[in-house]
Amino acid sequence: MQALPLSGVRVIDYSHFLAGPYVGRCLAALGAEVIKVERPGSGDAGRQHAHILDDQQSGYFLQLNMGKQGVSVNMKDPRGKAFMQQLCDSADVFIENYRPGALDKLGLGYAELSARNPRLVYCSISAYGHTGPDAHRAGFGLIAEAKSGIMQMVGTPGEAPPLLRISLGDMYTGIHAVAAINAALLGRVTSGKGQHVDMALYDTLVSMHEYAVQCYTLSGGTVLPQQTGHDMPTSTLYGVFRAQDGDLVIAAQVDDAWKRFAALVEQHGGPAGFGADARFHDANGRNTHRLEILAVVKPWVAARTVAEVLALLDGIDVPSAKVQRIDEVLADPQIQARGMVLEQQHPRYGTLRLPNLPFRFSDCDTSAPMQRVAPDLGQHNAEVARSLGYSDADIATLQTDGVLFSK
Repeated sequence: MQALPLSGVRVIDYSHFLAGPYVGRCLAALGAEVIKVERPGSGDAGRQHAHILDDQQSGYFLQLNMGKQGVSVNMKDPRGKAFMQQLCDSADVFIENYRPGALDKLGLGYAELSARNPRLVYCSISAYGHTGPDAHRAGFGLIAEAKSGIMQMVGTPGEAPPLLRISLGDMYTGIHAVAAINAALLGRVTSGKGQHVDMALYDTLVSMHEYAVQCYTLSGGTVLPQQTGHDMPTSTLYGVFRAQDGDLVIAAQVDDAWKRFAALVEQHGGPAGFGADARFHDANGRNTHRLEILAVVKPWVAARTVAEVLALLDGIDVPSAKVQRIDEVLADPQIQARGMVLEQQHPRYGTLRLPNLPFRFSDCDTSAPMQRVAPDLGQHNAEVARSLGYSDADIATLQTDGVLFSK
């Protein structure tokens, strides 16, 4: 077996909440040494997000910061600034997700750190990026979801759009940052230099539009996506349907799948001729007659249980699935077979069950769960300081004086 791809890469994770810590977690899972840096006292605000365990940790923090070492540094003390700059001198990657310019005041901006360490790949994540008229504005994933046009497209016509309930902007920007960091590390092999990776939540969500932008631009500005509720008018039949005992999704939007599906509906109580109706045999026809199709399919599904519908559709190879609750997801044999729920042994909390990352490599062992649990605040101060050449006496002084904080 080979070592994990990022073995030997040192990452300084000077971020908080979600997008930045997610990047650090991913890089740790890929083999990097990731050092999480937090402020003294309360540390990362994510420590107090759901689900709260105690004053040290939350499930949110445990999930996003596993695999990392933890230090807590008082940047108001000149010795804390010197410690951080030495730490960044030793690093390959620096991650931050503060408002543009905030870290310049601490001596941790890209210009100052890259002047000291030209090989540093410095990744910034912010709401709007480091350029443009909105660069100075604060923002979260919710703001980017609203501004990007994504939120306006979902939900029931006539009602306010729903919250997406997952942090799409943060997570999607985070994994794009992982890709960009790795690209910058690869580029450094030939250039010898790092660079500034500038990631914006707003940019990332706009880039996600796989059809809305071109529908508008290529139609001369006449086609705007609208809220449609539970299906997709430009891809019939593709949507969510209610059965007797729950909900399921059906994806019969491809011509061959549609013909099999329509024939099945007709054979099992649907209207005569439904399967042979040539108006529905191509995408344009199905989209044009979408409401007529839904008037047949909705009651057909509603007359059956979820299991009955899924069994029928599995029998003709039409993609479908139950809309599952989280407890059903965790018990799903496919998720278990893929190792997507990892277990860690925590010294205070016992067995932790948390979502795994989806990385799989043929020649690296990614099957074993990450053994290093998320750090307590300042847990690895001494270990990291020693790696920078600080003596035990120096470390003791810094800890006594609160320059290196632990809880």
